Amino acid sequence: MLFTPATASAQPGRTYTIATDVTFAPFEFQDGSGNFVGIDIDLLHAIAEDQGFSVQIQPVGFDAALQAVQADQADGVIAGMSITDERKNVFDFSDPYFQSGVQMAVLADNDDITSYDDLRGRRVAVKNGTEGAAFAESIKAQYGFETVYFADSASMYDEVRTGNSVAVFDDYPVLAYGITQGNGLKTVTEKEAGNDYGFAVNKGRNPELLQMFNDGLQNVRDSGRYDEIIDSYLGEGAASSDNSIPGLIKSTYPQLLKGLWLTLVLSVVGIAIALVIGAVFGLFRVSRNVVLRGIGSVYVAVFRGTPLLVQAFFIYFGIPAALHFQMSAFTAGIITLSLNAGAYMTEIVRGGIQSVDKGQMEAARSLGIGYLKSMRKVVMPQAIRTMIPSYINQFVITLKDTSILSVIGLAELTQTGRIIIARNFQSFNMWLIIAVMYFVIIMALTWVSNRLEKRINA
Repeated sequence: MLFTPATASAQPGRTYTIATDVTFAPFEFQDGSGNFVGIDIDLLHAIAEDQGFSVQIQPVGFDAALQAVQADQADGVIAGMSITDERKNVFDFSDPYFQSGVQMAVLADNDDITSYDDLRGRRVAVKNGTEGAAFAESIKAQYGFETVYFADSASMYDEVRTGNSVAVFDDYPVLAYGITQGNGLKTVTEKEAGNDYGFAVNKGRNPELLQMFNDGLQNVRDSGRYDEIIDSYLGEGAASSDNSIPGLIKSTYPQLLKGLWLTLVLSVVGIAIALVIGAVFGLFRVSRNVVLRGIGSVYVAVFRGTPLLVQAFFIYFGIPAALHFQMSAFTAGIITLSLNAGAYMTEIVRGGIQSVDKGQMEAARSLGIGYLKSMRKVVMPQAIRTMIPSYINQFVITLKDTSILSVIGLAELTQTGRIIIARNFQSFNMWLIIAVMYFVIIMALTWVSNRLEKRINA
């Protein structure tokens, strides 16, 4: 989609990019067919249809969704987002579309924890930025328990299932949905009053979009469509699924294969570009020119000295915000992987060149062959033989590094697993399936590396 400034007037017929978190069932998640669904998503589509505009869903996670709107990478955000005074300083909110609340849950077979008083001296799991976390913090001094934070509800529930925490505080609709999906928990307290959820845009931007959302919300409520959406996810007819390993494979393999394909594309394209970058800067690193050596050293220091996560955020959110343009998550992911892997490739090239006996270059030069030609014809062919295993190893590392790009909304294999777990809460089975997929791919690459090494050294 072409970038349109967030200050542009909202109007029917326009397509808006809406950021969300697809790991917050039943409000937003991805179904077995790969479609984005949930209370928030269905409601947004109903409002868009009523008001005559279109939406493009940008699934980036809750924290990244807020940053995307602030950086003008998205026009709005809907992600089960509580309307608070602090957030009103940064965002403009719509009319409330859902009244939430907080409940406490424990393991289904735990009869020892029945109230907040039973939490004294215990540990409780909460999710970053949620009403559950805020409520737990507000009462933990009174009841003497400790809180531990997680990025998604599935991880919180796993924390309780493993026994590391005795309870979880979460938004009551999320808990209710998770229980229907077999998360192994039960609620033990009444619902505490919570905040309202709202749709939001960047502060001072897109007031017309907010107005269309509010108008559409009222129409959807009046027509009865709103109640139908809520009942489809929280009513007695809410569907559950087969969560055995064969059942999960059967229902999720299209998504998993799509995630695996994106992982491989990111890895192959990223490492191909990194090979070129590494060759150029590797030659810089061994150049006789002090300026070129300095450029190569600075590049390596910057990209080896900062976390890949920080690089992804800076390239996807920081640079577009500073220069006022829009960049796709795929483009940002390729740039991030290429530059990061390129720094390591640079050192592989430098090490390979320096592993060649200096006498080889001296012999070539004594025959009257120029420096560059000697490097190309004599040194590099020998250096490449020693680089091949390191190249394959870096490819494996880059393939695994693609999982970090989920923070900018790329649904590669690991993020696909998180999205699936967010709707069925079957962490062990899903991570086992994904681990096997990674293992098969990496073992195949290792076999290729060994075959190449044997052929080259034959």
